[in-house]
Amino acid sequence: MIEILNRLVDEVERRLGAEIDVDALAASTGTTGYHLRRMFSSLAGMPVSEYVRRRRMTVAASDLIGDEDLLTIAVRFGYGSVEAFGRAFRSVHGVSHGDVRRDGGPLRTQPTIRFRLTVEGSTAMDARIIERPAFRLIGHAARVPLIHEGVNPHIQQHIASLPPEEHQRLKDLGGAEPHGLLQISADVDPDYREGSELTYLHGVSIEAETEVPADLDLLEVDPGAWVVFHTSGPHPEALQDAYAAAAADWFPSNPWRLRPGPSIVAVLDHADDFSTASCELWFPIERS
Repeated sequence: MIEILNRLVDEVERRLGAEIDVDALAASTGTTGYHLRRMFSSLAGMPVSEYVRRRRMTVAASDLIGDEDLLTIAVRFGYGSVEAFGRAFRSVHGVSHGDVRRDGGPLRTQPTIRFRLTVEGSTAMDARIIERPAFRLIGHAARVPLIHEGVNPHIQQHIASLPPEEHQRLKDLGGAEPHGLLQISADVDPDYREGSELTYLHGVSIEAETEVPADLDLLEVDPGAWVVFHTSGPHPEALQDAYAAAAADWFPSNPWRLRPGPSIVAVLDHADDFSTASCELWFPIERS
């Protein structure tokens, strides 16, 4: 996986003025665009599209130091007008291309990313792989923005809006693995852009043939393999660390890749104030 990510970076450098076909590159290397985008954003801390924009504007800044026509520069970096180029330039550097042409800066440089796998072996990841037939996730859904660190207040507000008796009702309806009340994220942007919207479902798992109450939202889940990570410690930090470690350590070291589908958090135990918790983190996977 690390080699494939670096091939993507090299392709970006070769084609700074053209669109990058992530899906085609992924297919040519035996993986999927979905998995490649998720691994890039998890490890680089930004989507592929954002990295491309930053690299374009980093290189374009040097071309502005001179008298070359602005439209020629804009077209070279894939923009159809000076205005579109100017908006992208300001969003990266915080100043206009005119400021840079006049004053030479200030500029914000995006270095070329290189991915490396560091094997320390000091921390073992508690993971298991299971095969599950099709099942259903039911509960109460809401569209919320993706937040990478800390508690998501939109999810908190959604859960708090449910009366206490509804939580117990959901628990009573649950009848399949993963067990207990679940925190389910679906329709996540493959680039994992912070602020992008996802579907959050507060609910439980039931068998595929189980009838669904009319007042509950439903997610149908396809059969397939899952990797399940066990986490324990400060919440939600331990859980978010597991997300990062899965991308940085587990996937590069194992012959599996992410497949489209929901990610699921099963809370096994927690402190009264939810400051600490033991959880299971479920990812849908397929063989690489």
